[in-house]
Amino acid sequence: MLRKLPKLKEIIAGVADQKNASKEVMYKTYYGYLMAVTMRYINNRSDSEELVNDTFIKIFNHITQFQLLESAIDPEKTFRGWMAKIASRNCIDYLRKRRTINEEFDDIGEEKHPQIYSRALDQLYVEDILKLLNTLPESQRIIFNMFEIEGFSHDEISKTLGIPENICRVYLGRAKQKLRKLYNESLIVEDGTYG
Repeated sequence: MLRKLPKLKEIIAGVADQKNASKEVMYKTYYGYLMAVTMRYINNRSDSEELVNDTFIKIFNHITQFQLLESAIDPEKTFRGWMAKIASRNCIDYLRKRRTINEEFDDIGEEKHPQIYSRALDQLYVEDILKLLNTLPESQRIIFNMFEIEGFSHDEISKTLGIPENICRVYLGRAKQKLRKLYNESLIVEDGTYG
């Protein structure tokens, strides 16, 4: 007979009470999800594993800051979003310590009139985008992830990364442009025509 998993509310309460069994259930339940979030930022499995573990430590230490509202339509989605923000900020901190983020942004300088691109990537499928993300330069990949996948605003990205908001917009535009180009190239079928 299958053992019934505790509900999210019970797991969170158990983690808040420092119960190791609840921590283990949370870890096993969400490890894969947080690994996927982390791998979108860090293209190295061993570094990502370490960052996921660091993320869980932060989640366990700050679980009381998460408030599961009774009115939440999808509490699971709300909790995943909260964890994803912790994971993404953890990745950004890691990259900042490696000094790769700000070094990449230094090459663009202050653009007075950044080109603003369409927000929609309607013609791209999510699976295709995720496969192509690793081909982007790190700065573009991070901003694309934060804006399009994690739902950060340009203002939040600017403050988190410590760069001007117009630089965020430029890098997001470049990422979308490159993804479109790579996606269109991937549509070429064996006979040389487009699918």
